[in-house]
Amino acid sequence: MYVLNDVTRDSRVRREAETLAAAGHAVTIVATQLAADLGGQEPPAPPGVTVRRVAIPSGSPWWVTAVRAPWRLPLPWAFVLLPWTVLRAAWVGVVNRLLGRPVQAGGIEFVRRWRVEWLGWCRTAVAAAAPADVHHAHDMEALPAARAAAARDRSRYVYDSHEIYMEWGPVLRQPRLLRWLMARWERRMARGAAAVVTIGDALAAELARRFGIATIVPLYNCPPRWDPPAVPEDRIRTALGLDADVPIVLCHGGFMANRGLEETAEEMLQPGLERAHLVFLGYRAVFIERILADPRLAGRVHHLPAVAPDDVTAWVAGADVDVMAIQPADLNSRLSTPNKLFESIAAGVPVVSSDLPARRAIVMDADRGALGAVCDPTSPGAIAGAIRSIIDAPASGRAELRVRILRAAHERWNWETESARLVELYAGFAVRS
Repeated sequence: MYVLNDVTRDSRVRREAETLAAAGHAVTIVATQLAADLGGQEPPAPPGVTVRRVAIPSGSPWWVTAVRAPWRLPLPWAFVLLPWTVLRAAWVGVVNRLLGRPVQAGGIEFVRRWRVEWLGWCRTAVAAAAPADVHHAHDMEALPAARAAAARDRSRYVYDSHEIYMEWGPVLRQPRLLRWLMARWERRMARGAAAVVTIGDALAAELARRFGIATIVPLYNCPPRWDPPAVPEDRIRTALGLDADVPIVLCHGGFMANRGLEETAEEMLQPGLERAHLVFLGYRAVFIERILADPRLAGRVHHLPAVAPDDVTAWVAGADVDVMAIQPADLNSRLSTPNKLFESIAAGVPVVSSDLPARRAIVMDADRGALGAVCDPTSPGAIAGAIRSIIDAPASGRAELRVRILRAAHERWNWETESARLVELYAGFAVRS
């Protein structure tokens, strides 16, 4: 497997690798170097899995420097490019500073990252990878590595697309021609794969249309089945020193733009939520700093640091409701079913989610009953109304809801059920070898 992160926090990659190892496959993950905040301490790999680390190259080729900062070139070249050097320096030194914003160089930085960092990492990853029957790429940045290694070994490769790459934020900001070329490249590589895997049915249908592939394997990123302890641990309230009757509204996972964090915080000021506390569980980020400093929420908004992937469910279980009011800003946001949705269901915690088709089908379960509430995340008061519909319910109703959610997790939304498709896929490879 190839993944362009340090894999210590990537629950999907770790679960897939552990599942395949348990099914009898020899699994190696080629990942990046450890993140600085881990202090060089190598965390345990999933059982039966080997992790090899490859550093991401840095630096810029001369042509990138010539476009972005020609005054940094050796003196003879800077003199040859003197008109451009003067023009670029004026733009950066005057216009950029006056406007107080960075200047995009027509996709040049995106191309630099691909050519120097991501493709550089892919080349080194292939050299570090032992021969294999299947090379499994997680996301587009690692796909060239799996494809090249498969060509070297005359074997197969799998493209595991965790999102629609061409609808990812940084890609959407690139020039139209560059996006068109990237889309053609991705499509060509995807069509050469032995299989394409993605995170759910909605994305599978969209990727099948884009790639011209008949079948894509959906593999929802659900946690394993979990049973709450006989005596509730209530980790969130214990960590924050809150009373047992204080309603906990949780936002957990990645704190990024368009995740509905600001909207959720604003809704906490709505009538009926005066006693509720908003808790962010995850890596502290600039997107929540303003919320934590908001005097209107003083004493009612908290941050807890990220916990190990295997501990997430036990922590989430301490919330009364888990809010994921992701804004419908792009196609990925509209079609995705985020990890946090299944982590909440695994913990038996009611969900408040954006009312988007892929999520509505899960939260408003037609067979088992609702697992929470959905709302229009762009409508003032809608998020607060959905939260109140859960925390204001009678105690018996809330207890019944949690039992229903746990039942849904055990019957349908769990890794044991989802991973069977991955095991079947790889069993098919073995038969056809």
